[in-house]
Amino acid sequence: MALRRMLSGDPARSSKIYLAIGALSLVKAIAVRDDRERFRRELLDAGLFLGVGLALRRYSKLKEEKRQELTEGLPDWLAGDAETGAEGLAAAARRQFESEPEPESTLAERAKSVVGAR
Repeated sequence: MALRRMLSGDPARSSKIYLAIGALSLVKAIAVRDDRERFRRELLDAGLFLGVGLALRRYSKLKEEKRQELTEGLPDWLAGDAETGAEGLAAAARRQFESEPEPESTLAERAKSVVGAR
């Protein structure tokens, strides 16, 4: 998995997935402990998945702390004030972009506009 894709989205959720896969690999390694070569491979896989899961968990906590720090440093008119109910710039922009999209014109309407324009 590409690093950019791994870090985008919700790293906390991804970390849980990696930790679960690592735990399953660890259980699988214990199940095949009689075969030394396979045991080593499964143990290595478990360690890698657990390591990535822990790193993603740490990254998600750091990301959330930075987001909180940035939000606290913003002026009220930009961030919005939860106590007074005033919405911030981000909420206003989100509301504007989430408005009803314009209906897409049909092929006939586009053809009429092209013919009528000439």
